[in-house]
Amino acid sequence: MSTVCTARASYKKFSGLLELTSTHLRWTRDGEKTPSVRVAYPEVASLFSSKEGAAQVRLKIGLENDSNGHNFTFTSPVALTERETFKAQLTTIISNNRAAREAGVSQTPQTSAPTTASSPNGAAHQRTPAPGPSRASTSRAESVSSTRGTPVNDPVNDFRIRKKVLVKTPELAALHRELVMSGQITETEFWEGREHLLLAQAASDSQKKGRPGQLVDPRPQAVEGGEVKIVVTPQLVHDIFDEYPVVAKAYDENVPSKLSEAEFWKRYFESKLFHSHRASIRSTATQHVVKDDAIFDKYLEKPDDELEPRKPRDDEVDMFIDLDATREDHEETGNEKDMTMQAGKQRGALPLIRKFNEHSERLLKSAIPTEGTSKRRRVDSGDATTDSSHGYYSQIDLADLHNPESSPGVLLEMQDRQRYFEARPGAATSAEQAPRPTVGLPVALQEMRSDLEGWQAHLSQTKVERKAAEAALESMTKNVATRLEAYKRKAEIKEEVFRQMRTCQTAANEFLRQFWFAIYPPAGETLGGATTLAQKTAKATRMVGYLTKTPEKVAAIIRAAEVAGVDRGRVQTGMQPTLDAVNRALEFWETRKAAAAPGARRT
Repeated sequence: MSTVCTARASYKKFSGLLELTSTHLRWTRDGEKTPSVRVAYPEVASLFSSKEGAAQVRLKIGLENDSNGHNFTFTSPVALTERETFKAQLTTIISNNRAAREAGVSQTPQTSAPTTASSPNGAAHQRTPAPGPSRASTSRAESVSSTRGTPVNDPVNDFRIRKKVLVKTPELAALHRELVMSGQITETEFWEGREHLLLAQAASDSQKKGRPGQLVDPRPQAVEGGEVKIVVTPQLVHDIFDEYPVVAKAYDENVPSKLSEAEFWKRYFESKLFHSHRASIRSTATQHVVKDDAIFDKYLEKPDDELEPRKPRDDEVDMFIDLDATREDHEETGNEKDMTMQAGKQRGALPLIRKFNEHSERLLKSAIPTEGTSKRRRVDSGDATTDSSHGYYSQIDLADLHNPESSPGVLLEMQDRQRYFEARPGAATSAEQAPRPTVGLPVALQEMRSDLEGWQAHLSQTKVERKAAEAALESMTKNVATRLEAYKRKAEIKEEVFRQMRTCQTAANEFLRQFWFAIYPPAGETLGGATTLAQKTAKATRMVGYLTKTPEKVAAIIRAAEVAGVDRGRVQTGMQPTLDAVNRALEFWETRKAAAAPGARRT
């Protein structure tokens, strides 16, 4: 039984070791040999996790016969990374369990053991191989697991993305609950025409969150008694180790052999090493206040305040931004070097300047993709020392300068298409044969000149009659007063009746949308809906069956409004546009059925 990944985690306030083997998830309390928690793969049903940045890094495992499951709190300095590793493995296990249940096969999925690489801080990081391709799963675990990144292979059919869209849009969720959960329309039909919402959510989820731009600088907080404290979270520990590798080295060499974890951080925040990492110019007073520390003082580095930085850049400078690339062309006629811009006039500021520069460089490198992007094109000129090795052409080849791709357009479905094209030539011929009056340019100018004779612009002398101005002002004042009175007046339709009206109107709109999509489907159907003529006709017939019930629903709402003391005329007026749209669709359907009936006569 091989071990997939391990992590330090607490369970019911007891510390221990959490392990994921090839067949079980188990947790063993410190000092014991027998696991206190042992869960087989087929028993795992759901997965929950705390939000990123929370004070405690938690993971909840829901079981097939126990929704409460088990709660684990990761406690190591790299708790967030370890939890993400467990989440990735368990999500795959839950998906396989779901697939096995749907297929009626009870089997234990095998998970490949990941390779382990030691990080600078001594913690083991697991590299999990990418799972093989499997069919889309709609397990609950995928809907609640907040894994970083979203697979965009089929975002339109991804259950997790659909759920996120519904959670963000309560109105859409209410419509989904009323129509889909009741079985009136299918899940696929509901999302037809709403692919843009799913694709936008998938793009938002797949966007990788970059590193924070702020330099790591823990701020002490004042507490009672004049003391200060610094809250140490797993995220803060990870940021400190990443920003200052010397602290990670000190942690590896002294914890837990010489210092406990709590004592290590307490002494670190009181040491000169911590104050040398502060994002501010160190004052002489601070250096005198901080006491010596036998452990942390040996990790102190000499201030980087020489004219040349301690860590020179060894990266190749791009030719397009290299200021020295053309220096040889301006040795005799070029500008003289500006020595006033040389850094180091204030020696105490040099370490801080270089610290910010190194931090900015790390941020830029973290944003650069490790693999070549497909957006860049390279032209092989045959010379390995010119364009093909540096990709200079790709930097000046801008996508905005290329011709836009032509749109395929939308297919137009017509009735009696042949008759339309047969009638067009005759109409065009008759229009061309119609006589057109010919007017010469001198005649047109003369007519325009005669029309403009006697017209003079005396707008400055124009006077408005007092009676007409007062009448217009009085009319506008009454209009504003009427609107203000209507705004202040309490709504005459009660909330319960208004809710019924809103529900009926929303459902009717969805049925109308489905009906017209079946009659005139949009271009680029991506949900695998009705494609053949028979399927479209069946769908339209089903939607017509729902639409015919809309007048009955409106009549029921009007009766309920009368019982509640609401004016039926206002309800009738509010629902009339919906009834008009429904009647228009029903009339169109009846006309189409009559035209398609056997023996129907065309005129």
